[in-house]
Amino acid sequence: MTVLGIRALNRATLARQLLLDRADLPVLDAVTHLCGLQAQEPQEPFVGLWSRLCGFDPAVLSDLLIRRDVVRTHLMRRTVHLLTADDVLAWRARHGLMLRQRVLGTYRRELAGVDLDELAAAGRAVMADGEPRSMGELARALAGRWPEPGPRALGEMLVAALVPMAQLPPRGLWRTKAGVRNVPLSSWLGREIDPPAVNGSDPVGETLVRRYLAAFGPAAVADLRAWCGLAGLPAAVAAIRGELVSFRDERGRELLDLPDAPRPDPDTPAPVRFLPAFDNTILGYHDRGRIIDDTDRGLSVTGARMVLVDGRVAATWTVEDGTVIVTPLRPFSRADRDTVAEEGRALASFLSDGDSDRVRLT
Repeated sequence: MTVLGIRALNRATLARQLLLDRADLPVLDAVTHLCGLQAQEPQEPFVGLWSRLCGFDPAVLSDLLIRRDVVRTHLMRRTVHLLTADDVLAWRARHGLMLRQRVLGTYRRELAGVDLDELAAAGRAVMADGEPRSMGELARALAGRWPEPGPRALGEMLVAALVPMAQLPPRGLWRTKAGVRNVPLSSWLGREIDPPAVNGSDPVGETLVRRYLAAFGPAAVADLRAWCGLAGLPAAVAAIRGELVSFRDERGRELLDLPDAPRPDPDTPAPVRFLPAFDNTILGYHDRGRIIDDTDRGLSVTGARMVLVDGRVAATWTVEDGTVIVTPLRPFSRADRDTVAEEGRALASFLSDGDSDRVRLT
């Protein structure tokens, strides 16, 4: 079985994630290909798409949110993602049990004795009037019936797990600050979520495997699970294994992939790219060594924005007073400093509508 080294995996990841070359794709197609974008920080998807697409116009993404073609919701790993409406409706039921379990993992003591099906029915009844509500407002509406858990536990269980919700604009629009207002997905999108599969089949799981490999492969089953948070996908992998090709990494793990997916030469040059907080390029794997050193892995869960140099995390970045500030994690060569500064100036211009191209390397 062919062994793929770290650099080969790195270049494959960059190609799948549209980070090796900026893609000439419509924004909706890019969100579809990427299986959504991490979006708990509302402005971060704009940077993620700017780094991936030619001539990205943030107004297009805002318009897709307003037109309900994309939606903000809790899904993979119980985190807020920005996904196409079609994908949310197709995938949400498959994630329902995982979402319940993850919220219970945080609030098991508070929610002990609460009948979750009864809580879900009560939450839907409150939301039936179509009025958007914050998590706190929804929880307080039910606190008289369930006073013990407290509003945080009730609210998170309802909004993140029991009642499929959409976070409404203006939350998530370009350069807009707004609190979270929730409505049921079905009322916002005008369609019910797809029902769970029956008779032991798992077509949604099989689709998730194919889509994940298209955007993140080659990858191990453990990587797939780390990305979506679902525990039951080995059966889906087994069902489509005949469609896939296999490799091994340098640790001996089996890696699966789609046969015709891009796997560039390991020596393919990789441009500097600025990643937003919590980018799935890093979080979408159990073994993140293909893109970030183990010594820097903690940055991937703290919300640090990262800079890729030669395809690997080499710096973090922030913005202060219109200046993009880059903090290298290790010394840069003069050539690296020049290319990072050039891409940083382009990012500063994007974030400021051309008012600033200031960048500073600390």
